[in-house]
Amino acid sequence: MKTKFFRLKSLFAITVLQAALPLRGLAADKFVVFQSAADAWQLKEQTVSFTDGEHSCVKLAIANLEADFEKVTGTAAQRSEGKTSIVIGTVGTNPQINQWVKQGLLSHLKGKTEKYIIKTIDGQLVIAGSDKRGTVYGIYELSRQMGVSPWHFWADVPIEKHAQLFIRKGEYTDGEPAVRYRGLFLNDEAPCLTTWVKNTFGTNYGGHQFYEKVFELILRLKGNYLWPAMWGWAFYADDPENLKTADDMGVMMGTSHHEPMARNHQEYARDRKGWGVWNYSTNKENLDRFFREGIERMKETDDIVTIGMRGDGDEAMGNGTDTKLLENIIDNQRHIIKEVTKRPAKETPQIWALYKEVQDYYDAGLRVPDDVTVLLCDDNWGNVRRLPTAEEKKRKGGWGLYYHVDYVGAPRNSKWINVTPIQNMWEQLQLAYNGGIQKLWILNVGDLKPMEYPIQLFMDMAWDPNKYQVDHLLDHTRDFCAESFGEEQAQEAASILNLVSKYNGRITSEMLDARVYTTDEFAQVVSEYQALEARALRQFITLKPECRDAYRQIILFPVQAMGNIYEMYYAQAMNLKQAAVGDPDANYWAERCRQAFKRDSLLMREYNKDIAGGKWDGIMIQKHISYTMWNDSYPADVCPKLVEVEKPQNGPTFSADGGYISIEAEHTYSRDDAAEAKWTVIPYMGRTKSGIALMPYTAKTDGGTLTYRFEANGKKMVKVHVVTKSTLDYLDKGGLIYDVAIDGGIPVSVNFNGNLNEKPENIYSVYYPTVALRVVEKEVELPVNDEGNIHTLIIHPQDPGIVFEKIVIDLGGYQRQFLFGKESPKSYKK
Repeated sequence: MKTKFFRLKSLFAITVLQAALPLRGLAADKFVVFQSAADAWQLKEQTVSFTDGEHSCVKLAIANLEADFEKVTGTAAQRSEGKTSIVIGTVGTNPQINQWVKQGLLSHLKGKTEKYIIKTIDGQLVIAGSDKRGTVYGIYELSRQMGVSPWHFWADVPIEKHAQLFIRKGEYTDGEPAVRYRGLFLNDEAPCLTTWVKNTFGTNYGGHQFYEKVFELILRLKGNYLWPAMWGWAFYADDPENLKTADDMGVMMGTSHHEPMARNHQEYARDRKGWGVWNYSTNKENLDRFFREGIERMKETDDIVTIGMRGDGDEAMGNGTDTKLLENIIDNQRHIIKEVTKRPAKETPQIWALYKEVQDYYDAGLRVPDDVTVLLCDDNWGNVRRLPTAEEKKRKGGWGLYYHVDYVGAPRNSKWINVTPIQNMWEQLQLAYNGGIQKLWILNVGDLKPMEYPIQLFMDMAWDPNKYQVDHLLDHTRDFCAESFGEEQAQEAASILNLVSKYNGRITSEMLDARVYTTDEFAQVVSEYQALEARALRQFITLKPECRDAYRQIILFPVQAMGNIYEMYYAQAMNLKQAAVGDPDANYWAERCRQAFKRDSLLMREYNKDIAGGKWDGIMIQKHISYTMWNDSYPADVCPKLVEVEKPQNGPTFSADGGYISIEAEHTYSRDDAAEAKWTVIPYMGRTKSGIALMPYTAKTDGGTLTYRFEANGKKMVKVHVVTKSTLDYLDKGGLIYDVAIDGGIPVSVNFNGNLNEKPENIYSVYYPTVALRVVEKEVELPVNDEGNIHTLIIHPQDPGIVFEKIVIDLGGYQRQFLFGKESPKSYKK
C-alpha cells in the first residue's frame, strides 16, 4: 500500500508513561509532558505516516491532529518521505501495524473493539487501533493530552501554547468501552439550536457543516452514535451530505425511539397527503415503501436501525395494546431489511425502544428476535424505569438505555438549563450498567448546549462506568475543570459546578413558582445562590482571560441565571405575602421581582451576544418563566403576577418577636413635619435599612415628631433603645437632644452626644469607640399605660441634624446586637 507522510515542522515533543496493564477511564495515563524528562523523548520536525487504505474517519482525524499541532505549537505540518516519527494505523489495514501485532508488540489489540494502544516502538510514536474507531480515539487522545479539549469548539475551552512536547516511553491505552454503542440525541431543537444554526451556518436545517462539528465532538468524547435532531429537521432529506459525512467520519447514525427504519419523522410529516395516514393497519403498502426507502439509503453504512412503530408525532398508536399488530410490523420491517441489504436481518444492528406505552407491549408478552437490542428508558427525569431480569440478560442483542437531561412533556418541559445533579446521573447509570444495560446508551441532550458537563459525564461513564466510585466521584468533575480552566483553578471550579448542579436540580425553572418554597426557605436558597455567585465571580476574575468564555458557559451563567430565577420568585412570594396584610413593603418586593425578570433577559442577551464574541447567538432563547401548562407554547416569558399596595395614611403596628420589637426608624405609624423642615429618608444609611431626619438642617424642628405603634403584651414598663447616627455636637451647645414619650406621658429628654468629644476624659473612652462604630445607642425606660394592648411611642428632636436609624422596644427579651435584631412582624391595625 502507498504510504502518505506529513512533516510536523515544529519545536515540540510528546511523552508516554510506563503502563504494564491496559487502563480504562477518563483517558489513558498521562504520557504527554511539556518539559524534558528522563524517560521522555522529544519530537522535532517530525513526520506522521498512515496508509491509503485507512478509513476516511482515520484520515479526517489525522487532519484534525495536524490542525491541533498547529494550535498548540504554532507550526503547520508538511508532507515528507522517509522514516516517520509518528505512525498511525489500524489492525488489518496497515502492514506495519500488522507486523508489530504478530511480533507481540501490539498483541493487546487482537480481537478487541474500539481499542487503541499508544506506544513507543523503534524510536517512533505508534498510535494503533483494533479497528477504525479505535485508531480515531487514539489520535484524539494524543490531541487531548497535548491540551486540546473535546470542548474546544462547543464550549470555547482554550488551547494552551507549548513550544515543546515530550512523550514518555511505554504503552498506553484506556481499554475497550464497557458499552458498545455510546451516543447523543439532539432533540427539542427549536427555538435555540435551530436559531443558532441559522445564524452560524445560514441554513434552515442542520446541514453537514453543522453535523461535522457534532460528529467531531462525539468522537473526541469516545462516542460513536447519534440520533439527529428531528423536530423540524430531516437529517437524511435536508442535506444529502449529512449521511455521507457521518459515515466518512465514522459515526453510526440512528433514529429516535419513534422514527423507524432510518426515516426522520419530518420526511413523513412534510408529505402526509402523499404517504397517507400513519396507520399500518390501513396503509401498509405506503408505509412499507416509506420504510424500504430508508433502508435503501443507509444500507452501505454500519448504522443502527430503529424498528417498531409509535403513533404519528411521538404519540401512542392507540388506546389499546395491539401486540399482534406491532409483531406484524416488526416482522415486515426485518423482511425489508433482509431484502434490501441482501444479508440476514440479524447482520444489521437494530434497536426496539420501550418508550412510555411501548413498554406495555413488552409487558404484555411481545418479544423481538434475539439479535435486536431492547432499549429501556428512564422516566424522562433521570430515573431508570426497569432493568432486565437474570433470564432477560442472556439475550444476544443485549439491552440499551435511553436517558434524558432534556425533556419536552408533562408535567413541564425541561429545556432551558442543566438541572441534573452529578450524583443523580452517576447513581442511575451505575444502576443501569450493573443491572445489565450494557449494549447501547443514548443521551437526550436537547440543543446540546448548555449540557456540556452531563454529556461529558455520560460519555465517560459509558466508556467505564466503574472508574469513579462514590467516595471520589467529584474527581471526575475536578478533571473536567482542570482540562477546561487550568490545574490551579480546578478544585474551586469543581466545587462550584457540583453545587450549582445540586441547587439547580432541586426543581427545574419551569416547575418553580412562588408557592414551591416557604418564604423562609426561599430566603435560605436565595442566600445559597448569592454565596455561590460570589464565589464564581471571585474565581472568574482570577482566571486567565482566555478561560473566561468557557467558565461563563459552564459555571458562571448557570449560577447567575438560576439564582436570579429564585430571586424573582422569592420576591413574588414576599410581595404576595405582604400584600395580603396590606403592608406597603409589598411594593418593594414587586420592584425586586420586576428587576429580576429584567435581569433574566439581560443574562440571556449576554450569553447570545457577548460570550465568545457572539458566537452562540440564538442558543439561549428558550422560554422558561411563568409556565401555565406543560409546554412552552405561550408567546414569551411573562413577569410573575404582582400586587401593588396603596400606602396607607397610617403605618404599621408592631408586635413582639422573641421578647422585643425591632423597628426601622423610617417605618413610622405617622410623621408630623416641622413648620419649615420635612422628614427625609436617607436610603441605605447606617447598619441596616436607612436613616430619617428633619431637613433642611437650617430650619427649626418645632412640631416635628415620629410616631410608632406597638403591642406591649401587658408590660407595665419597657426599655426603649434609640439608635442614631454618631452626629457630633456641631452646634457646640453641650449636646444635641431628642425627646421620647409613650402613650402621651411626660417626655424624657436624651442628650445623646454631650460627651461625644475629644476632651481628655472622653476621647478614648467615648469618642474614638463611638465614631468608629458610627452610631449612638441610648436606652430609656418608660411606663406603659393600662388601657389596651396597643401603645404609642413618639420621638421629637429638639435640635436639627439628628438622624434616627433604629428603634428597639425591649419587653424583657432583648440582648444587645450589632444589627439591633430582626425587624418584628408588622400588621396594619387601625
